[in-house]
Amino acid sequence: MMKVRFVFDFDSTKEAKVIAESLQPEIKHKIPKTNVDVSISEKTFSLSIEAKDVSSLRAACNSYLRWINTALNVKRTI
Repeated sequence: MMKVRFVFDFDSTKEAKVIAESLQPEIKHKIPKTNVDVSISEKTFSLSIEAKDVSSLRAACNSYLRWINTALNVKRTI
């Protein structure tokens, strides 16, 4: 198994929670051959992705980072 962890620091706990909540539908849907875990500690949001092979890990990383970026762009627009 291969694993990667991304850590994001936000200005507030509320911002970190909004991003985590926006990912919940995607986490429930699951990307094949991967396990995803998110956690929040105060203003810090962590995303851990574990996959069986490099291509699955890369695909999951690209997807989740894109979804996070989209959530941040929507937040800035509102």
